[in-house]
Amino acid sequence: MQLSPAGVDHDKMAGLTAFSLIWIIYSLTKPADAYRFPSHHLHRRATSWTALGCWTDNVGGARTLSAAAYTDTVNMTIESCINFCSTGSNAYVYAGVEYAQECYCSNYFSSGATNTTSSDCNMPCTGNASEFCGAGNRLDIFWSGSQPPPPPVLVPSVGNWSLLGCYNDSATRALPYGVGVTGGVTVESCSTACYNAGYPYAGMEYADECYCGLTIENNSGPTANADCDMTCAGNSSELCGGPNRLSMYNYTQPLPTTPITNAGGNPGTGSTVSPVTSGLTGNWTYGGCYVDNVNGRILGNELDSASTTVQSCIANCAGQNFTIAAIEYSTQCFCGDYLINGATKGVDSDCNMGCGGNATEACGGPNRMSVYSSTGNITLLPVPTLKTTSLPGQWEYQGCLVDSTNGVRVFPYEMDWTTNNTVDACLNQCAAFGYPAAGLEYGEQCFCGDVSDVTASGGTYVSDSQCNVACSGDPIHLCGGQSKLSTYYWNGTMNLWNTPANTGYYEFFIGGLVVPLIATVGINNKVTFLEKWGTSEYNNSTGAYELDISLVDNYHLAWREMHLKTDVFCSGSIILPDKGARQINVGGWSLESTFGVRLYTPDGSPGVNGTNDWEENVDELTLQRGRWYPTAMMMPNGSILVVGGESGSNASPQPSLEILPKPPGGDTVITLDYLQRTDPNNLYPFLLVMPSGRFFIGYYNEARVLDPVTFDTVTVLPNMPGAVNNFLAGRTYPMEGSAVLLPQYAPYTDPIEVLICGGSTIGAAIALDNCITIAPEVENAAWTLERMPSKRVMPCMVTLPDGTYMIMNGAHQGVAGFGLATDPNLSAILYDPSKPVGQRMSILNNTIVARLYHSEATLLPDGRVLVSGSDPQTNYPNGSYVYPEEMRIEVYIPPYLNQGLQQPEFTISATDWALGGQYSITVTLFQGTTSNMRISLVAASSSTHGNVMSGGRIIFPDFSCSGNTCTITAPPNAFVCPPGWHQLFILDGPTPSHSAWVRIGGDPGKLGNWPDYPDFTTPGV
Repeated sequence: MQLSPAGVDHDKMAGLTAFSLIWIIYSLTKPADAYRFPSHHLHRRATSWTALGCWTDNVGGARTLSAAAYTDTVNMTIESCINFCSTGSNAYVYAGVEYAQECYCSNYFSSGATNTTSSDCNMPCTGNASEFCGAGNRLDIFWSGSQPPPPPVLVPSVGNWSLLGCYNDSATRALPYGVGVTGGVTVESCSTACYNAGYPYAGMEYADECYCGLTIENNSGPTANADCDMTCAGNSSELCGGPNRLSMYNYTQPLPTTPITNAGGNPGTGSTVSPVTSGLTGNWTYGGCYVDNVNGRILGNELDSASTTVQSCIANCAGQNFTIAAIEYSTQCFCGDYLINGATKGVDSDCNMGCGGNATEACGGPNRMSVYSSTGNITLLPVPTLKTTSLPGQWEYQGCLVDSTNGVRVFPYEMDWTTNNTVDACLNQCAAFGYPAAGLEYGEQCFCGDVSDVTASGGTYVSDSQCNVACSGDPIHLCGGQSKLSTYYWNGTMNLWNTPANTGYYEFFIGGLVVPLIATVGINNKVTFLEKWGTSEYNNSTGAYELDISLVDNYHLAWREMHLKTDVFCSGSIILPDKGARQINVGGWSLESTFGVRLYTPDGSPGVNGTNDWEENVDELTLQRGRWYPTAMMMPNGSILVVGGESGSNASPQPSLEILPKPPGGDTVITLDYLQRTDPNNLYPFLLVMPSGRFFIGYYNEARVLDPVTFDTVTVLPNMPGAVNNFLAGRTYPMEGSAVLLPQYAPYTDPIEVLICGGSTIGAAIALDNCITIAPEVENAAWTLERMPSKRVMPCMVTLPDGTYMIMNGAHQGVAGFGLATDPNLSAILYDPSKPVGQRMSILNNTIVARLYHSEATLLPDGRVLVSGSDPQTNYPNGSYVYPEEMRIEVYIPPYLNQGLQQPEFTISATDWALGGQYSITVTLFQGTTSNMRISLVAASSSTHGNVMSGGRIIFPDFSCSGNTCTITAPPNAFVCPPGWHQLFILDGPTPSHSAWVRIGGDPGKLGNWPDYPDFTTPGV
């Protein structure tokens, strides 16, 4: 049975789709930092075609759209496919794009096709990377707006031919004689060919195949008529069988002729055909007639052509460097280097069909291949078997599992390896990304997931005999079957996610005034928030506010209004090492804002308002280049490095770096070709100072180490691992992850490591569920991957005083930008690098507040984590919000503050430390002794878009104690500890103190005297 999309009111759908397109176009073109991403919709709307969404294909082996098709590996677009399906004789109402390069047309959907989530259609078109063109067995389908003609039918009779019904067919044919027809296959053309050949039975299969016979053989019998659901290649109003199904007809009157069968001839034609045994190019020779399809195809790499000859097939295979060429069924050419699936040699007379391009040459027959070799040897490989022994790691075979129930896959992550799929490769890939369940299907597909996916999908196991397709990269082993998975589980614990009894908890802190984009804790122990100004949703916003956390019980006293002059929307901030610990903010949204340099000196104290405000003057102090989404970093020499961004809102890239204060001379900007190449996926790059003095830069899915003077590349690091099924996944905005440095311990001889968590994929925007680490400066540096308990894009990572890291906020799906993420991740994770790899993550508590785009998390001086913001602007078409603009501010109480233990205390007098100097504190401990006490220094930071622009640096310095007086040795140099302010904590066992601010390394760049303008306040060095 053929059907249109079930339950669809096409008139209503057309209107709704048009409105949705208008809304999407508006949301992507309004002034916003939206990510430019591939679309499932038409980019040019010259016709009334509209999108129907993502649909399953090949369910049960049947094409969803089967009337016409073409492939374009270079220039496929939605528009070109629609043009093909609506031009000339191709007057179809549905067009579908699949696998980036394939186009299908029809007036009807095949039975079994279902609408699925749009994220399944995630492959950019080969001709336009800004459009999606389906995926493996997934179609982006479009509708012309016209009603389809009446559906095709099983023709009940043609002349004296009567329909018997839909019959099953298999490798051993029900009707043994395949015949060619004039023009495309129809019920009429096939029955005529069988009549002329003297056969009383005619059957049409798979839309374009015609078979004849004297009887119905091999126990073939009727099946449901709905199984014959493929439209005839020559007449779209008729049905011509299906996969392994024949539309079966019987001639009800005596035939005027009887079949003429002669060796080497087409049955009933009287003509003689023979293999080509001389005159072939090179060393190609005839190898015999081989039986196909007893245990599956004996050769792959198929090319079909109505004008196939032995010579053209050999030329095709030789051009691909194959050593074997084979022709079947007149028009089908196959290539390879060996015959597989237990191929056996038949008799030459079975290869009795003339070539489509030369009727005198034998080109195989039904399930018979005329085989030729360039080496004189034809290697026959045995029938493939399931691989159940000698498996890698701790994998064990489980059985043959039914896949694709109702179009939903058992395992979520699919890889299509058309030429190199093997059991070992699939299992190793799944294990490398932390997935303990793997399945192989249809020879070329590898799936990864969890054992729980099988239970959740209601998966059932069937006989191993149904997993019967050879692996595309290993023809002696089986890789599943049609909608059947050869399934393997990891025997053991692959990911140990700790579930401690003490998880800590979220709690409401205070109501906010705006949705902050940037959060910074100042040395006055107050929190500065910056938000969009000029583009704010709130007309009375001044762009900047300061929160006194000691007054949160009094909303009116807790907040102090501050002021900006330009828009800091998607700018970058760090803390300067000058005496005032000024906060500097650079870049912004558009025009003069992108050149902005803004400074604020924290003042006041807990409970006492300050009076200082933000200072800026674009006529005096600017960047050399306008930058939107830049990153800033304090260099060891005391200068400020500013890198990357774009020249304005969704404008041209700014793939360069510059230094503040501007060095003397003319233009000192340095272009970085790798940022140019990876735009727009490299915004807010990760910048970190290494203990060697060199710089780590991470951008998109790449990373390198830079010389700190010339900024030349010293080392190109391996690309960052992404998703198990998508190596193009990214870690920087808009596929936003977060990066920090792992702890440094005196004497600072161990290689430092970088931790990056989360991110997303291009296209479907499936958030990543892993963290990766690397020691950038070791020989042959490589990434180590650890799977997280859940997927997360737009995470925030917070360095805690005990050397662990909170991972929080973000979403399970999407990318950074307005309206581009769904399914908030409400859980918090604790990452402990002191534990073994694979055992470092603990699942903590959940919030009820969605923290999506423009959310932040910041360490407070008392050891709690401040959680703020969420600016998703995700709305339904009627204007109501899916997720609100979030003003509520929370704090997270980590487990170390949830044990009922009193926090330790200390006093300090010297807070301006020289590198390598020694400084005393007096401690009061309530649980332990100084023998198990720790001391940590957490660098002052400013966080936006999950990018902690100090690298989240934490140092555990050397110290010694006599009684309750302890002497701390400051870090030895500005490479281990770039100049700046730090929160000093002591830890009594697990419990941290409140912090005190210390400056380490002074102000070597004399930023405290800059800029020298009367309207800027300089605190001194």
